[in-house]
Amino acid sequence: MALTSIPVLTLTIKATAALTKQRFVTLAGAVPAAGAAVAGVARTAAAIGDDVAVDVLGTAVIEAGAAVAAGAAIESDASGRAITATTGVQVARTRTAAAAAGEALEIILIPN
Repeated sequence: MALTSIPVLTLTIKATAALTKQRFVTLAGAVPAAGAAVAGVARTAAAIGDDVAVDVLGTAVIEAGAAVAAGAAIESDASGRAITATTGVQVARTRTAAAAAGEALEIILIPN
């Protein structure tokens, strides 16, 4: 299955930290803490002070922080990567699986 990003809503957020594309971002423009709420997924990398497009509703392609099954509930790790939700805020659900950290997967964003 090809990975696709179908944004329903994209916001422009000013980066307050160096951001990596295809990772979670907070409304404050930072990398989220592990298990924290997120605004969405950065479309591009951004340096501090740059504006970055963040997909906040719809589907997005994101980097996995570990192996993740299709259909799993997702939370952010401390690097903004997608991992299987345990005790953190559920911010997405996967449409595809990832066999290992660093692989891309498609998620359905959940407003949180």
